[in-house]
Parts: sequence; structure tokens; C-alpha cells
Amino acid sequence: MKLLLISDTHVPKRARSLPAQVLTAMDAADVVIHAGDWVDAATLDLLEERSRRLVGVYGNNDGPELRRRLPEVARVELDGVRFAVVHETGPATGRELRCDRDFPDTDVLVFGHSHIPWDTASPHGLRLLNPGSPTDRRRQPVCTYLTAEVAEGRLTDVALVPVPRP
Repeated sequence: MKLLLISDTHVPKRARSLPAQVLTAMDAADVVIHAGDWVDAATLDLLEERSRRLVGVYGNNDGPELRRRLPEVARVELDGVRFAVVHETGPATGRELRCDRDFPDTDVLVFGHSHIPWDTASPHGLRLLNPGSPTDRRRQPVCTYLTAEVAEGRLTDVALVPVPRP
């Protein structure tokens, strides 16, 4: 099962639309996970129409319509791997221990907010993934997203994918 992990798309504030590269990756994915800060409902509509399966949450920049349509925390099991998705996890310092405490029945936590890619494991084995942002690099050298695969109860082939500027 192929996954596309994105967050912090900020359309239309940081970009007029999602990059073509992200749309192509979406077409190849079995599941698209979005960790919040969509900003407009049109992006959610697009992902709902175009994705085979979409798992998403709202972020701090998402208004009432997105908060009505999306949860703050999403949980899904994909081929035996337990995922949770949330926008914010707090400061980087202490993140792994905090997430171990807050997400005890989770194998993989996908989060966003910082626009900084993150891939670590907690002391108890929780995998923490932040795909960065495909539209707003902030202090990063390039915009990014993540791809991964799930097979037979394992997350594999996690890859950070750069999004070159047009």
C-alpha cells in the first residue's frame, strides 16, 4: 500500500495551488494523509475527489468550515499499522516522550505545523513523521513531502521528497 504524507499546504495563501508533482504523487498513492493547515476548503475538496482514500485533520490556520469537516486527531489502521494524525505536537524538545504518552496505541504519528521534516522514533518505538510542506519551505532549503509503503504490518520505504521551485 503506497502512502503520500503531506501537511501545511496553505493554499491559496502560500501557493495558488498544489504543485503538479504532489498531484502526480497523489494519483500514485493508495492513501493520502494530510496533517492540517489546508487553509481553504477547495484543497480538501480536491483531495477528497482525487485520492483513493484520504485521512486528514485540521490545523491551527484552518477556519470553521474545515474544522466542521475534519477531526483534530484522526486514527486509522492500514494493513496492520496503527496511524494517528495530528497537526501540532508542541516543541521539538521532549516530543518523543510526550507523543509516547499521548499516543500509546499508535505505531506511526504523522504531524505538521513546523514545516520542518521530521523522522524519529520514540523510546517505545512510536515512529514520528512530519512531511514538511510542499508549498512553504520556511527555513528549509526546499519544500517537501513524504512517501512510504505499508505491507504486512510494517511501514517501509519512508522517503523525503523535495519539491523544486517552479
